[in-house]
Amino acid sequence: MHTHTIYNFPLVSALISMILAQVIKVPLNLFRNGTWNSTLAFSTGGMPSSHSAAAASLAASVGIINGFDSSLFAIASVVCAITMYDAAGIRRHAGMHAALLNRISNNLSQITKDETPAVQLKELLGHRPLEVLAGLVLGVAISFILNTIF
Repeated sequence: MHTHTIYNFPLVSALISMILAQVIKVPLNLFRNGTWNSTLAFSTGGMPSSHSAAAASLAASVGIINGFDSSLFAIASVVCAITMYDAAGIRRHAGMHAALLNRISNNLSQITKDETPAVQLKELLGHRPLEVLAGLVLGVAISFILNTIF
């Protein structure tokens, strides 16, 4: 078994990848939309996918430690694939449904002239495939960089 100065290399690598992906969302939003929104660092959805980054980093780190032909790497890879599929599939569609429900609710409030504000559902839940891919690349890169450093 390969030893590292980091006690639990897969865990540390996954957490660093997840945190970095969340932090990156803020300057990327500034670059793309011209607005600084620090709350993006604490929200779901957006570029890159932090769930994908964490899962990919975990799988890559397990592969580095235990071998890419190990059963542990196979398990981590399947969990990673499920996580990324869920982020780009089910959670993304849930966000699209929330957006549609918000529009319907707002339109009904305007039609009925209801003064109470409509409850707004969170729309940014999942990811576009490119955001998931970016998380995958980020997570794998972080694992290999940390492995090289430590």
